Amino acid sequence: MERISIWAVLISMILIIEGSNSVEDEVKRALVEFMDKLSPENSTVRLSTNWGWNLSSDPCKDNWVGVSCDDGSTKVRRIVLEKLNLTGTFDASSFCSATSIIVLSLQLNNLTGELPTEIGNCKFLTHLYLTGNQFSGDLPNSLSRLSNLKRLHISENNFHGELPDLPRISGLTSFVAENNKLSGRIPDFDFSNLDRFNLSNNNFSGQIPDVRGKFKAESFLGNPYLCGKPLSNPCPPPSETEQPRKSSSSSSAKQILVYSGYVILGLVVLVFIAFKILTRKKPRKEKPKTEPDENRNRASMVEKSSTTNSGEFRTGRSEYSLTSIETGRIPTLVVLQGGSPTTVNMANGLSFEELLKAPAELLGRGKNGSLYKVMVENGVLLAVKRIKDWGISCEEFDGRMRRLEQVRHQNVLPPVAFYCSRQEKLLVYEFQPNGSLFNLLHGSQSDGQVFDWGSRLRVATTISEAMAFMHEELHEDGVGHGNLKSMNILFNKTMDACISEYGLMVVENQDQSMSPMNSIKTEDLDQLQLPYSTFKVDMYAFGVILLELLTGKLVQKNGFDLPNWVQSVVREEWTVEVFDKALISEGASEERMVNLLQVALKCINPSPNERPTMSQVSQMINAIKEEEEKSISFAP
Repeated sequence: MERISIWAVLISMILIIEGSNSVEDEVKRALVEFMDKLSPENSTVRLSTNWGWNLSSDPCKDNWVGVSCDDGSTKVRRIVLEKLNLTGTFDASSFCSATSIIVLSLQLNNLTGELPTEIGNCKFLTHLYLTGNQFSGDLPNSLSRLSNLKRLHISENNFHGELPDLPRISGLTSFVAENNKLSGRIPDFDFSNLDRFNLSNNNFSGQIPDVRGKFKAESFLGNPYLCGKPLSNPCPPPSETEQPRKSSSSSSAKQILVYSGYVILGLVVLVFIAFKILTRKKPRKEKPKTEPDENRNRASMVEKSSTTNSGEFRTGRSEYSLTSIETGRIPTLVVLQGGSPTTVNMANGLSFEELLKAPAELLGRGKNGSLYKVMVENGVLLAVKRIKDWGISCEEFDGRMRRLEQVRHQNVLPPVAFYCSRQEKLLVYEFQPNGSLFNLLHGSQSDGQVFDWGSRLRVATTISEAMAFMHEELHEDGVGHGNLKSMNILFNKTMDACISEYGLMVVENQDQSMSPMNSIKTEDLDQLQLPYSTFKVDMYAFGVILLELLTGKLVQKNGFDLPNWVQSVVREEWTVEVFDKALISEGASEERMVNLLQVALKCINPSPNERPTMSQVSQMINAIKEEEEKSISFAP
């Protein structure tokens, strides 16, 4: 009996181990359903080959046709079914439930029907190739939800209608859709990020967006209603005959608006008069004796910056008001040439008083100051950083801002304007609409956007390159970031990561802690050559950002200290336990995650002088990124 029980245990263990190395039954079932819609079970191609694609075998171990798996043969990563005379339809509902798949190619078959809306559920998909089939219908709007998509090829089909909001996919590098029946205007893609683009032989109309010289006429030929560069036919001016028609059709509406305006204006005047009469009857309160002299020049920012649920600004006095009192001169706002031309032009006509009186929303308060979102003329949004108690003269501050204006990098947010007084300093930036890295990692992500391994690695690469550039350019000036953290990594309109607030803080003496999180002991400063210690602070802070990207955990919460926790787990040789479970379930490469973790640990070395330079870190991360791209590269 004992021998039988021992054998039973051994067999059970073997079955458990075997099961742990196989693809889950749910994934197999989904893939089989997907294939049943692509090709009937009795099709010639399935009967004449060792096809697989059934519930009694394993996609990875039994080499299903067209299936590639990860190194551990536990997750399906790529499906390539080309030139197989498949004649069915695309069941995206079944396919997208296999969340580990990043590459799908169904090129050069005879598939029919529409591309289903459920394709938007394939959040992890990076490569989608559908060229050379008989697909028809409109492209679903849900395509724009594939935030990780890099290549989309849909040429040689019968798709029609307008393109969905594909420019929303910030990482898209290749889009080809020639020889279809697509129509409407061409969206304004981020052409600087695209390396392949072709919309020839469709029915697009209107002016071609600015392709920044990257694509030639061949990408747009065969669209008779397209005009503008790079095509040879220029766009005609607006038709003069359309103007009278528009004005005549809208004249009655304009008259109604004018008369309505007069009525509303009259009511406003009546209310104002009634208010004045009522307030005259109330006794006036005596002014406190402590009130400043009325002749003093005062400029105050509209106080509590808060918003309604609809996002509209409200104004009113509160503890958050910005007030600056200057004696003997009018405060001036120094405008730099950072930011877009629209913002710079707007700033040139903006006075200091107008900036402070504009509606504002308090975004956050920290030990170094407060940050406001300010709405100025024509609804333009600015971010205003207010700094207090920074022991630097206005002359030094002016010099630093002008130096930062000279050193520009596309992923470092430049100041648009600044103001300096004895009491406070203000920095004005373009407002970035897509939030911060902190929010993306630790927020609710209610929009369904997936922050996958590839996106996190791309952010790490971008920030390391930008910081390496700034450190090299500003090394002699001794100007580092000084307060690098995930809250200061913002995303612009195209979801590119940008570093904000560069150069606003500096380690000034040996009594000041080196780290924004106070994780570095002050005696570390004894080993450093000031003023370059700020660069070592940046190295530590960047290492902490890498840990956030890898773990998905907060830096500090209820006594939890992320760097110390990671180091303790690594010492116990449970390295895999530190990684974000979302990355593990995605099937991200454990090897490359460990490599990036090693880079992070080098950055947070307790000995500042043992930390690498930002340039060295950038090279290490780029090498990891290149390995990642090679592993998922696919040339159809």
